[in-house]
Amino acid sequence: MSLQKPNKCISIEEAKELEKNWCDTRQGAIDKCMTFEDSREFWWSLEELQEYLNYVREESNKQRIVNPGIRVYLGAYSKKKCKDGKGYSTIFLSATGTPRESFIDRGLPDLQNNERIAAYNGSHSGRPPSGLI
Repeated sequence: MSLQKPNKCISIEEAKELEKNWCDTRQGAIDKCMTFEDSREFWWSLEELQEYLNYVREESNKQRIVNPGIRVYLGAYSKKKCKDGKGYSTIFLSATGTPRESFIDRGLPDLQNNERIAAYNGSHSGRPPSGLI
């Protein structure tokens, strides 16, 4: 059985354009301000991501969460946490969702962060970033 490509997939060309736009409009200012080339791409294995998604789904079910989701945040490590003392950027994931009772009462999901489920970090980042372009 072959899975269909999800509707929200974009082409590699579109992905390259998005990355190029980010680099053209933000990278120089950030690197100048930080005085080093900061991280801008992050990687997890499929197994790591699936493990977290399974955890969020299971915990959401236990909490009777309707329409659980994942929010992606930009973050930065403290200089003390980086071996070279630079404080590189990172991203982390946060579970979202609405308790079933609230969803029924209001009729629409309130996609608030679910702070009863641990957030997820620990991606790998290339230095310098490898990027698509």
